[in-house]
Amino acid sequence: MCLMATTFTSLHVHLVFSTKNREPWLTAEIESRVWTYLGGIATENGIQPIQIGGYTDHIHALVGLPATLSVSRAAQLLKTGSSSWIHETFPKLRAFAWQDGYGAFAVSRSRLDAVAKYIRDQPEHHRTLTFAEEYRALLKRHGIAFDERYMLG
Repeated sequence: MCLMATTFTSLHVHLVFSTKNREPWLTAEIESRVWTYLGGIATENGIQPIQIGGYTDHIHALVGLPATLSVSRAAQLLKTGSSSWIHETFPKLRAFAWQDGYGAFAVSRSRLDAVAKYIRDQPEHHRTLTFAEEYRALLKRHGIAFDERYMLG
């Protein structure tokens, strides 16, 4: 009898990326459809969508990644697929684009609920905080060195 090795992983990532030039494309009229579509892209690619949300100029996606998918590939799938769909679905948003880069932050299983709540509370956070301020704080909290000139792509 031949027993095959099995791979087990628990890989949770908080992805953050903004619209190009932080343009406020993600209005209240379309945001829930965009979040849902991003969840669908995730599921189709073996990514577990835990919480997806954001604000007018950026998204947060808390996802579980399979062992076979890199963080960069997951971000690429989400950004490319949603951008194409937004162009097709909302003709007035043909100029829509995501920023070139993204932020990715490892999340332990014990922090999943807290990060999911943070994402759900995005509209509240952004009553007093800009995306740049929030992103800068996330980078600092996770000990990521960055150059302000290139922080927002």
